[in-house]
Amino acid sequence: MSATTASTGGRIETYKDFVKVHGLLLAASGLPQSLHFKLFEKLTSETFDGGAHFEIEPCEDGRRRRLLLTSDTLTKESNVFLIDHAWTFRLPDAYKQLQEVPGLAQRMAALMCVDVDDDADLEETIENGEKMMVEEVLESEIRNAGENGDGVVRWLELEELGLDDAALLSLNLSSKFPDLVALSLCGNKLENSEKLVHEVTKFKNLKALWLNNNPVLEKSGSGMEVAILQGCPKLEIYNSRFTCNFGELALGFCADVYGKDNPGSSHQGDLALQSVTSLDLSNRCIHNLINKAFSPFEMPNLSYLNIRGNPIEENSVSDLFGILKAFYCLQSLEVDIPGPLGESAVEILESLPTLSLLNGVDASKILETEKHVVDSMLQPRVPEWTAEEPLADRVLNAMWLYLMTYRLADEEKLDETPVWYVMDELGSALQHSDEPNFRVAPFLFMPDGKLASAVSYSILWPTQNVKKGDECTRDYLFGIGEDNQRSARLSAWFYTPQNFFIQEYEKHLNKLQSKSLPSVPIKSSTTIVVHRSDGSSLRVYTDVPQVEEFLTRPEFVITNDLKDADIIWTSMQVDEEMKKAVGITDQQYVNQFPFEACLVMKHHLADTIQKALGSPGWLQPTYNLETHLSQLIGDYCLRKKDGLNNLWILKPWNMARTIDTTVTDNLSAIIRLMETGPKICQKYIEHPALFKGKKFDLRYIVLVRSINPLEIFLSDVFWVRLANNPYSLEKHSFFEYETHFTVMNYGRRFNHMNTPEFVREFEKEHQVKWLDIHQRVKSMIRSVFESAAAVHPEMHDPKSRAIYGLDVMLDDSFQPKLLEVTYCPDCMRACKYNTEAIFGGGEVIKSRDFFNSVFGCLFLNESIHVSQL
Repeated sequence: MSATTASTGGRIETYKDFVKVHGLLLAASGLPQSLHFKLFEKLTSETFDGGAHFEIEPCEDGRRRRLLLTSDTLTKESNVFLIDHAWTFRLPDAYKQLQEVPGLAQRMAALMCVDVDDDADLEETIENGEKMMVEEVLESEIRNAGENGDGVVRWLELEELGLDDAALLSLNLSSKFPDLVALSLCGNKLENSEKLVHEVTKFKNLKALWLNNNPVLEKSGSGMEVAILQGCPKLEIYNSRFTCNFGELALGFCADVYGKDNPGSSHQGDLALQSVTSLDLSNRCIHNLINKAFSPFEMPNLSYLNIRGNPIEENSVSDLFGILKAFYCLQSLEVDIPGPLGESAVEILESLPTLSLLNGVDASKILETEKHVVDSMLQPRVPEWTAEEPLADRVLNAMWLYLMTYRLADEEKLDETPVWYVMDELGSALQHSDEPNFRVAPFLFMPDGKLASAVSYSILWPTQNVKKGDECTRDYLFGIGEDNQRSARLSAWFYTPQNFFIQEYEKHLNKLQSKSLPSVPIKSSTTIVVHRSDGSSLRVYTDVPQVEEFLTRPEFVITNDLKDADIIWTSMQVDEEMKKAVGITDQQYVNQFPFEACLVMKHHLADTIQKALGSPGWLQPTYNLETHLSQLIGDYCLRKKDGLNNLWILKPWNMARTIDTTVTDNLSAIIRLMETGPKICQKYIEHPALFKGKKFDLRYIVLVRSINPLEIFLSDVFWVRLANNPYSLEKHSFFEYETHFTVMNYGRRFNHMNTPEFVREFEKEHQVKWLDIHQRVKSMIRSVFESAAAVHPEMHDPKSRAIYGLDVMLDDSFQPKLLEVTYCPDCMRACKYNTEAIFGGGEVIKSRDFFNSVFGCLFLNESIHVSQL
């Protein structure tokens, strides 16, 4: 279709119209202007010609795919390609769509390489000849030793042969093969540790033993290992790990010098390792590297060494540098950073000047950038699943490796809920590179010139010259540098160095544990009663309908003139700019405290409490993802290593009603959700107290007269908010708003329960006293405001009076947990439903009097239906 093709109605007709409508989108995409016309042509003609230029190739044993160029060449910024979106959705709808849209789960599973069962073809029956019988293996080994050596079997592998304890004993291996130096019994059915120890310790020359993947390892504990090491004093390798006796055989095995085909002789030469140039000692549980065999005399030609995944804690950093410096040919080193050689890549290179590569990165580049933690050998994350897991569940787990996102907006507002999408098979095959040769951007084409007609695509264009056979890559974090935690964010797609993140977490934890705040004594009120000099009613300006309707006591009168008001009670933020704009003076009282963001914005709330108190039990572990992603990853990794629950909730800094709030145990999801706006990540309360099987939280109203001295009051009126569905930790339930969230008064099924009735039934259901819970809640609330007063004394203002809503949840031990603090809270329920005081005789509290008592407490120093904290 040409640029001048006309259409009926309001459709885009010319390139000029296209640019006029899409100018901002074109600029935002980053597409070079030279390609704008070509994009117009392909959009209007719906040309998807990527298949003529690219091919998709499986990699990682079919667990991933990559994209290769099939055209002879593609020069920089010479073409643009349309990529369709295979799946577009909003997160709460993901599971439902996978269940209900025909073929969607199957297509996504195939695209994400989770449609094949790993163990489908692992094992064929013996009848098919896939496995040799044990006797056949032994005869074969004896025959091979006679034909290719001195007739002595020294290396024996009896793996996955179904050997049980009785079968092993019946083989009488020690009498048949007394000179064994290596024995592998991996993947059998050995269960009795005493019989196994008795049998293997008969081999007095044994230097390597593998028992991996046998039931006995799960049952025996450390006792069996101690007995085997005592009975086989020459053992160098035990279950793939080095023993403290490791030497020539262990090193030679890792260097491919020794193995089944070359077990060595009884008279192994002193120079057996002389030819070794590359040595991979990763994940061998080495505690002490200084060893007679590990020396430049034994391995003078060693140029590559990998010691990742080893603690090596018995050697000092200086001792390790000393031994490594002696390897004069060493040019490439792989090591955890931080790790046994310290925390700085720069310091490692300065101590080992012969290195040209450190963790796969050019040494000169590291020294130039002064980057202290480097690792170019990152392994890509691949989804894990079981054969029984439904396709929809596999996709929900794997999709975070493929998703991209955007938000819709028009002239009036930004859409509150982000849109997520998966590019088609071609686009999804683009792998990551820090130095990519392509760029991808989302693009909304509006053929009718209006947002309602928009069709979403991604556009792909070369940013470098590419030739046939080259892999086509993009930068998953385009435009995001280290100042925005780039290396940590790559953990969404790659296995990044856990040691670094765990160390960052431990530093953070130690810092929190050193915090404490002395208790602040409760002082008698020093705030004055507010009154007008002429004795007339206090004039109140408000934009809160409930205040306007229910503030009826004669001491106050509503005015529509803001400048004439004594008290301004507004739901809008009052800052210096607003004061100047509307004429608010320093003589007027305002229902906000300066710097109250330290309480009412979620990331500031956590920061305030952590600075004052560290990590009190009533605040779940909380991380500001914009500043503390590394610490969160470290916490996540440690929990996973220790087998602890790893369920987290992500909350936007300052959005209410659980908008863009997500519950997940997927680390990739946690990191990717940063893309939809700043968030905190907080440990989810996976075992809350339930009411008749449903989750609930409590809304408390706190009245603040003064910050210095601290004068705060708790309203006798509080209410419970109930989820609609029974609580569940099934993964599917995380997509069910009415199972995990309790705010239902915004277009959802709303069930109000009278507070006294709830308390009575809760006490009966759980056999607890609400008074005990109430005391813990009061203590927690007092601590929250003490923290704010201590960390942010600038909050104090004699002309401020305010109420705050505190949302509290109880765990299954009935301990309170703070969820959030809100300013100018919605008090609809307090003004709509009569209630009774829970303590002090059960006095009826009329809903119409709620704001009368609030204003009486804050401005007239009364204490009706409130208690001082």
